Amino acid sequence: MTDARKATSSNPYVLSSELGRPLTRRTFLRLGSSFATAAALSGTVRALGDGFNATVRIGMIADLHQDVMHDGEARMDSFLEWAASTKVDRVIQLGDFAYPSSKNKAVIDKFNKAKGLHVIGNHDLDSGHTKKQCIDYWGMPGRYYSHGVGGIRLLVLDGNDKGSPTHKGGYPSYVGKEQVAWLEDQLQTFGGPFIIFSHQALHGHLAIDNAQEIHALLCKYAEKIAICVNGHSHIDLLQRVDGIHYFHVNSASYQWVGGKHKHESYSTEIHAAHPWISYTSPYRDPVFAGLAFDLNSGLLSIEGRESAWVGPSPAELGADLNPNLIHGEEIAPRIRSRRIQRLRSLN
Repeated sequence: MTDARKATSSNPYVLSSELGRPLTRRTFLRLGSSFATAAALSGTVRALGDGFNATVRIGMIADLHQDVMHDGEARMDSFLEWAASTKVDRVIQLGDFAYPSSKNKAVIDKFNKAKGLHVIGNHDLDSGHTKKQCIDYWGMPGRYYSHGVGGIRLLVLDGNDKGSPTHKGGYPSYVGKEQVAWLEDQLQTFGGPFIIFSHQALHGHLAIDNAQEIHALLCKYAEKIAICVNGHSHIDLLQRVDGIHYFHVNSASYQWVGGKHKHESYSTEIHAAHPWISYTSPYRDPVFAGLAFDLNSGLLSIEGRESAWVGPSPAELGADLNPNLIHGEEIAPRIRSRRIQRLRSLN
């Protein structure tokens, strides 16, 4: 996956390659080191917003679904162990994490002990749970907020707003006027670079109702935006649209296949205790990603992880969830490693 279009001052970030190969010899200053190498040379996990780091590293996990999976806490343990060994600057969960209640105290406390940042997902509000409970129980500064880390400003959005004029039923998927005004103020006031996090996608598959509005706003500040990152879709996808990169972080746990394809991937005892697993094709191992941004070179590296299906895959079940997605690529138990290079003219 390459993009050979010439970079401009307003669109400086270009996908170099899925495997990290340079686009050309003449259009980059340097590629920089990989996430794994850079991480190995970094210091210990740093505290909230501690100073300026030449390379900022963020561990990302999405859609753990602690209230669906029988082994959600073990998956979180694996992620946090990796984050500690890789010495990331921050970890963030991208929603559909764990109901904000006492029964999930152990997994929530572990994540918060690692000074993790939270995004509210639509399923975090199931069973009568509220955004206020998420904010209070998870320890969030608000349902949307900004957070500085090592020279980068992270913007966290709440895609669960009501009031969409095009809402067609189901879960709300919308960024309301209050947030839009706040987002523009952040982009206008601060120099960046920005990484924008949300649960629902801001563009593409399963995007929010007002995705076009948000995309138009982001395009005004494209030179400041390193990447937009979301969960929710349970797919592995990176898109570049008008100079904005949108990265879908795959679920840590599974692909949903629905009641029509209900089946058992684990033991009868596990399915009896956790009945919603029967509606999924689980991943054998937890899937998550590391993101590293080099503020000197402009190189953004994504380190992914590969797993395997437990039981039949969605393709084997005939669960074609979307004709625009390819089972062997976007719908897979993995996150592919990638590099995005900020190109600079040598003329």
